[in-house]
Amino acid sequence: MNILTVVISALIVAVLSLVSLPLLNNRWLLLYLRPPSSSTDFADLVVTNAVIYTSDLSLPFADSMAIRDGRLILVGNYSSVKELFGDGTEELNLNGKIVVPGFIDSHVHLLFGGLQMAQVELHGVNRKDDIIRKVKEAVVNKPKGSWILGGGWNNDLWGGEFPEASWIDDITLNNPVWISRMDGHMGLANSVALRIAGITHNTEDPKGGTIKRKINGEPSGLLIDSAMKLLLPWIPAVSVDERREALVRASNFALKKGVTTVVDMGRYTPGASTELPWEDFSDVYRWADSSGKMMIRVCLFFPLETWSHLVVCLFLTCYLKGRALTEWIYLGGVKAFADGSLGSNSALFYEPYVDEPDNYGLQVTELDCLFNMTLGADKSGLQVAIHAIGDKANGLILDMYESVSSINGMRDRRFRVEHAQHLAPGAPSRFGQQGIFASVQPEHLLDDAESALKKLGEDRAQKESYLFQSLLSSNAHLAFGSDWPVAKINPLGAIKTAMKRIPPGWENAWIPSESILLNDALNAHTISAAHACFLDNDVGSLSPGKLADFVILSTDSWDDFAAEGSASIDATYVGGIKAYP
Repeated sequence: MNILTVVISALIVAVLSLVSLPLLNNRWLLLYLRPPSSSTDFADLVVTNAVIYTSDLSLPFADSMAIRDGRLILVGNYSSVKELFGDGTEELNLNGKIVVPGFIDSHVHLLFGGLQMAQVELHGVNRKDDIIRKVKEAVVNKPKGSWILGGGWNNDLWGGEFPEASWIDDITLNNPVWISRMDGHMGLANSVALRIAGITHNTEDPKGGTIKRKINGEPSGLLIDSAMKLLLPWIPAVSVDERREALVRASNFALKKGVTTVVDMGRYTPGASTELPWEDFSDVYRWADSSGKMMIRVCLFFPLETWSHLVVCLFLTCYLKGRALTEWIYLGGVKAFADGSLGSNSALFYEPYVDEPDNYGLQVTELDCLFNMTLGADKSGLQVAIHAIGDKANGLILDMYESVSSINGMRDRRFRVEHAQHLAPGAPSRFGQQGIFASVQPEHLLDDAESALKKLGEDRAQKESYLFQSLLSSNAHLAFGSDWPVAKINPLGAIKTAMKRIPPGWENAWIPSESILLNDALNAHTISAAHACFLDNDVGSLSPGKLADFVILSTDSWDDFAAEGSASIDATYVGGIKAYP
């Protein structure tokens, strides 16, 4: 045996000994860090005197953390980080304020939201007269023939009556109008727009969609789900510059709310072109990344119909890098629609709507088609997310996911259900048993409480709506988001809503048994949200080795925060650099 063999054998034994240690994780490795010997070993930023909630079960709380080159290198107490101070190290003494990981919004339509910020804003409008006034104001400076676009209206705020083209026809004689409902599953067109699109009393309802009609059979102006595809192609395409400006507006808004990462479901709604998210990927996101203009991290989902395109794209751009194109852009997976929305009476239920006894909702995508696309995408290793709001839609998707898993075999697939809003008895347990991620939006609860009672009846609404605690108790995974621009990006608001469940004007909680604790709500907006899109190696917790995305809150009392869920954003850091204010 020569000396080289001995040395190699010794090295192998040493390595195997280290690997076998039960405490092999980042914190264990930090015990063996040598003292800093050069400027490159010191931290760029050290946060001290804070209450740091890490979202990391191995060390839930800390008071200090050190950052170098945009990543966390140590999280613990002050004595453990003090030797990482060097001449160029900045100390951020927070005087006891709370720090949490940068929030992840698990479901947004980022460019839609940014574009809508520059259009007719109808969120919160609670009177018919105000709808008319806002459209009238928008017409004043518009050239003849140009489109008036906007959205955010919610008919439940003015008693439930659906708007009609006749409301705005007299003030928009020379301009086509399209204003979408807050949920994006219904929109109002004026008569000029209907004429341009050729929608008349003879136009048949497309599969998965409905043209709302007046008593005489003429279109009322409302188009639901897939019926929107009859009109949307007639709206002029948004320019590249407008979309890039929308990204800047949207990113700044997200940072203001403490959001450092979003899962972007794209400009894809029933009836919209499946190419729009791909155009945004190349024209906006790749451009912003290459020109150093990205401000938040994005995990992009694409239409399920285009799953084969994503397979090729992942191979060509992220080969050997997983889903990460860069530290700013991740290629997430594919998304499709099972049904519509509650507010549009198009969510799919086992029983009919109380206010429309012949209506069970809409199945937006045929089940055989949905199954075959999901089977192919999953077999190719893609993550699949399906929009399902009604109890029947959720049941169908759980059945489909179970079949696909059985056919394609075991793997870490992390199927997602987007919204999971109304669940039949037994469904929460199935989420847990099947390891399905429920991507939910707590702020929708505030808008839907009254509506659900009217549309479903008290018994159904109470038993199956927004079952956050039931899902957690069934070991299901919760990931919180906003669905912006359906609801505002507002993680702290979502956390408080999940804890308190008190809709506007109510004194008591709606289904208080489904309230959850602060820690669970925080995790749903951080580490669980990261796990839900395969980003948990990079973000989601304040752990050594991860990107240094964190938020400083206004409060210094954890007890008060845990009891009331109330706080505001003092500052947002991305990669250890202050991004807001």
